[in-house]
Amino acid sequence: MDLKKVKAPASSVTYNRNEIDAPTENIYEAISVISRRAEQISTDIRKELIDKLEEFATYNDSLEEVFENNEQIEVSKFYERLPKPHALAVQEWLDGKIHHRKTSDES
Repeated sequence: MDLKKVKAPASSVTYNRNEIDAPTENIYEAISVISRRAEQISTDIRKELIDKLEEFATYNDSLEEVFENNEQIEVSKFYERLPKPHALAVQEWLDGKIHHRKTSDES
């Protein structure tokens, strides 16, 4: 996922319930699928952030020297400005980018 090209809102938005549950015809199932995708997005973003911050990490044993690493600060600010994972997941759901299937015990 290219985080620079996402078009999800950064703040709270009210969605039409009928648009959310249209693919499944069940609001609870739709919310369940969206929440699972939000967890996946959150994990991916967290891993990516940690990897990028590790690139700039300096390990000092001295407590006297504290360096301000501007690269780390810029990376952190970028990730703080991103939309929240649930907003990204809802946008993916509305755009039809999330594929789901209904598994049932009926054979």
